[in-house]
Amino acid sequence: MMSKRKVEVLPYSSLWLSAFQEEAAILRGIFGSDVLEVHHIGSTAVVGLSAKPVIDLLLVVRSIACVDAHNDAMRGIGYEPKGENGIEGRRYFQKGGNERSHHVHVFEEGCAEITRHLLFRDFLRAHPARAMEYGELKTQLAEQYPDDIEKYIEGKSEVIRQIECDAAEWL
Repeated sequence: MMSKRKVEVLPYSSLWLSAFQEEAAILRGIFGSDVLEVHHIGSTAVVGLSAKPVIDLLLVVRSIACVDAHNDAMRGIGYEPKGENGIEGRRYFQKGGNERSHHVHVFEEGCAEITRHLLFRDFLRAHPARAMEYGELKTQLAEQYPDDIEKYIEGKSEVIRQIECDAAEWL
């Protein structure tokens, strides 16, 4: 029987920034001149925000068509290529199986998804009270659904939508 993903939300750790920086350097080495920018996104990118201890990286590339050529190199450093994985125009990689450590989201320059991810992060960075509320919800959901990642995700989806709406108006 396959083990389930445990839902664990931890208080913010300053180690998350250095983990991002280390992985960003490795990914730049793999993608070379195909990568234009590497961003730290998701909850681990917001100082003070409780999060699942998974580092999310967003890579901006010249052309999404070039990304699949790097799948073997990504497997070589422990990533599982997942294709678009539910978001058109994205290439997604996850590392660590059920003990996830990193997610890599790759988008072609100009893709609206880049702005959406960065705006969400930047809004929470600029509004610490909202970040704290979001972190408290995530902690509560992780305690309520420690063995059900789908219920955890579902439980925070409305708040995420509201933050995205507020972030769009804030811009």
